[in-house]
Amino acid sequence: MVVVEHPPKPGTTATAVRRIESVVTSVSWIPSEAITGLSRVPMDIGLGHYDIAPPDRVDDDVLDQLRADDRLRAANRLAAWIEVEDGEITGAGYCGRAVIGSTTGRIGRANITFPGVGYPILRQEPEIRGTTARFVQSVGCRTGAPFPHRINRAPFLRITAPTTWTTLALEIDADGSTRHEVVGAAAFPRHWIYDHNGELVAKNGVVNWNDWTKTHEHERSPWHGVERSVQVAEAEPELERALSDRVMALQPDIRKVESGARLTIQGEQGDELYLVLDGMFAVDVDGRVVAEIGPGAIVGERAVLEGGTRTSTVTAITPARVAAVMVGDLDADGLAAVATGHRREEG
Repeated sequence: MVVVEHPPKPGTTATAVRRIESVVTSVSWIPSEAITGLSRVPMDIGLGHYDIAPPDRVDDDVLDQLRADDRLRAANRLAAWIEVEDGEITGAGYCGRAVIGSTTGRIGRANITFPGVGYPILRQEPEIRGTTARFVQSVGCRTGAPFPHRINRAPFLRITAPTTWTTLALEIDADGSTRHEVVGAAAFPRHWIYDHNGELVAKNGVVNWNDWTKTHEHERSPWHGVERSVQVAEAEPELERALSDRVMALQPDIRKVESGARLTIQGEQGDELYLVLDGMFAVDVDGRVVAEIGPGAIVGERAVLEGGTRTSTVTAITPARVAAVMVGDLDADGLAAVATGHRREEG
């Protein structure tokens, strides 16, 4: 957040005008294991590629570097400002942008880059309600690489790149406080959300590759007046993200978890640790839900630290996928640091 105060002109009775700026950002990228079935083949043979996870912090320079390095599909940079005089909002506007990536694949010995095609940025008129201004912005694109996918009308098969987007909202108060919201997003890929300090704070909880591949043109998007609600999970701590990388390096067992299925049961013995790859879970202790967790969360580390007994019941509240490893394959000190970091069982 940036606050700039313009003093009144000398010799006038005017009051100082404060300009307050803030921002919220989404970065859309394709993690490994996000694509399922035969659709993985083009990615696995190099016609497309998965993306390295974005960093924990972003700003305008980082977004430009991610685009240059082919590490994002799109970014929605909702930046806005208000002007405040005598405690009242006297002006408001947008100053953000869209960042559209590309897809580079390999055909034979040649690298071929397919640039993404950005759609016009959609911005709602700033809504001023008392001492608060609300801004809503949609950024989307047709992603770079075309591929065959089904649609719901003749000829029922097209070779195009699907659409992805996010719609973000930002509220700025006359006192300088700000809030953000993920209003909606495409079913795919992963969307990471960064706050006004540029820090990673949230992720979409569920990606749906099959649903996404059926999207034709952008008829199911804000550009056709259609918004898609999205479940948002709080981003895990940095220590947990570091442990996630070590889990994936162990070539874990990737498992599907049906909605309503239990991943762990309080009081039972367990020697596996789970990394949530996709989906949302409820954490229950003594019959009380103490947390909801999503992609990137580590589950089961407390059991190995406390004699192998599960300290909570973890239940899928959406279809999900997890990576499972034996806890003995991981460093105990790292597990202890993660357990100390979130302490979900304590509510």
